[in-house]
Amino acid sequence: MGYQHLEIETEGHVATLWLNRPEKRNAFSEDMWTDIPRAMADLSADATVRVIVVAGRGTTFCVGIDINTLAGLQPTGDSQADANLKLYDTIRRFQKTNSVFAESSKPVIAAVHGYCLGQGINLISACDIRLATSDASFSIRETRLGIVADVGALQRLPGIVGAGHLAELAFTGKDIDAARAKDIGLVNDIYPDQDTLMKATYELAAEIAANSPLTVSGVKKILAANDGRTVDEALDYVAQWNSSFLMSNDLMEAISAFLEKREPDFKGN
Repeated sequence: MGYQHLEIETEGHVATLWLNRPEKRNAFSEDMWTDIPRAMADLSADATVRVIVVAGRGTTFCVGIDINTLAGLQPTGDSQADANLKLYDTIRRFQKTNSVFAESSKPVIAAVHGYCLGQGINLISACDIRLATSDASFSIRETRLGIVADVGALQRLPGIVGAGHLAELAFTGKDIDAARAKDIGLVNDIYPDQDTLMKATYELAAEIAANSPLTVSGVKKILAANDGRTVDEALDYVAQWNSSFLMSNDLMEAISAFLEKREPDFKGN
């Protein structure tokens, strides 16, 4: 399926979803908000894909929403209430674009180089793992534009960087460098350049993809299910999960591979 400003590459069990608008530093145009859910639906449904990487073509990951798209959000309608409802629907649609990364059953790794501003940080906050180059910079830039960030960062980052760090970033809209991003837990690791970053990203993706996809998907669902539950409630949830999925062909394959001193060949069932 063709996309105007996205590109998908697949190698082995790893698919890369490239933001592909380098001439605009991957600023989000209207089609990108629409096409990302379509692309992620295809990747999530593809049984051969076990890990998804999100990266940016060109000199930078993403500088945020395209200013022309932002200008087009000026509400219009037959009444103020009608205009406000249309704007509400647009914001909810944009929110769902980022949520597809969190909602995918497959692990999603964000590989960030250069600027990761506004929508960029909203997007990566919905990913499972974030890696970056040493020249990467991050900002909840909406604040400096007179906007309350509304498509995910304020809701997801408390569980990633903590309330205090998030409040500082959101109140100021300041840029932080990769070293600070790693210090507060926004990114896992830093690499000297994009080539090294992508090599490390694919090595990590391959390590994940070597495990049972049924199990990895289960781990992602269990981690998500921890939110809003007490420890005992979360333990009961995982007990129910494993009661349903523990006795899989992949488990039998893992046991056989161990006894036969070979690498397992998981099928995801």
